[in-house]
Amino acid sequence: MIERSHLKIIRALADNGSLTAAANALFLTQPALSHQIRYLEKKLDVALWQREGRQLRLTPAGDVLLQTARQVLPVLEQTEKTLQAYGEGKQGVLRIGVECHPCYEWLKSILADFLVALPDMDVDIVNKFQFSGLEGLLNHHVDLLVTPDKVKQQGVVYEPLFDYELVLLVGQSHVLSGESFITADALLNETVFTFPVSHDRLDIFTQFLLPSGIKPKTKAIASLDIMVQMVSLGRGVTVLPDWLATDYCQRLPVSTVRLGKQALAKTLFAAMRKSDVDINYMALFVELGRKQP
Repeated sequence: MIERSHLKIIRALADNGSLTAAANALFLTQPALSHQIRYLEKKLDVALWQREGRQLRLTPAGDVLLQTARQVLPVLEQTEKTLQAYGEGKQGVLRIGVECHPCYEWLKSILADFLVALPDMDVDIVNKFQFSGLEGLLNHHVDLLVTPDKVKQQGVVYEPLFDYELVLLVGQSHVLSGESFITADALLNETVFTFPVSHDRLDIFTQFLLPSGIKPKTKAIASLDIMVQMVSLGRGVTVLPDWLATDYCQRLPVSTVRLGKQALAKTLFAAMRKSDVDINYMALFVELGRKQP
C-alpha cells in the first residue's frame, strides 16, 4: 500500500533533484533516505528513479507516483490545517487562489476587512499552481479562485466582483503620454514590460496585439514596483488594470492611455465550486470584493 511518507519522498526528490538535498528537505540522513527508497521500490516491485551522476531522474512509473503526490499531498496538508483550526476553535481555513499578479494586489486590499469580520477564520493565499488555477479549484487545492478569466466548467460558479479596463502605463515624458487612445501598431517599436507568464495568458497579447499581427519587444519583470519604476524612467511601457494604474499615477510621473478606441474591458471574478456558494464566508468575500475598488 502506498503511504503518505512515500508520496513525500518522491515529491522531495522531484523538487530537489538530488538525494542529499531531498534528505535535507525531509530532515533525514542520506543513508536513511536511501534505505526508504530501496524499501519502496522493493515493496512496489518497480523502479521509480534512476541515477544520472549525482542527480536522480524519475522513471515513467516514478512520474505516475509523482502526479499522485502533487494531487494528494496538498489536500491532506490542507485537511490537517482545517482540522487544527477547528481544534483551536476557529471556523476553518479559506484557501484563496490568485491567477494574476494585479489580482494579488487587489486581494491585499480586502483581506483586512474579511479577517476583521470573521476573526475565527484563517486565510491561505496560493499564487503558484502545479496546474491551472481552475484545476486547483476542482481538485480542492483552493476553495476560491480570484481570476479575470471565465472558463465554463461544470460545477464551477463565477461571481462577478467588478468591471475594469486594462490601460497602457507610460512615463509622463513618453511620446504616447497625453494620447486619448492608441492602436496596436503604436507599440510596435516599444519595449513592453510583462509579468513572467506566457503571452497566451496575457490579454494585451491575445486581445490587442496578436489580432493585429503586432509583436513588440518584451521583457518579463516579476516585481510590480520595479516594473512601474522602469516605466517612469522611460525604459518601456506596461499594461495594468485602470484601478491599479491610477494608484501609481498619484505617486510617480506616469500616466495612462486607453488601449483601442473602445477600450480593453475586463471583469474580475470569484470562482467557487457550486457546492460552496452558500457558505457564509464565501458570500462575505464576494460582498466585500464588490465594494473594493
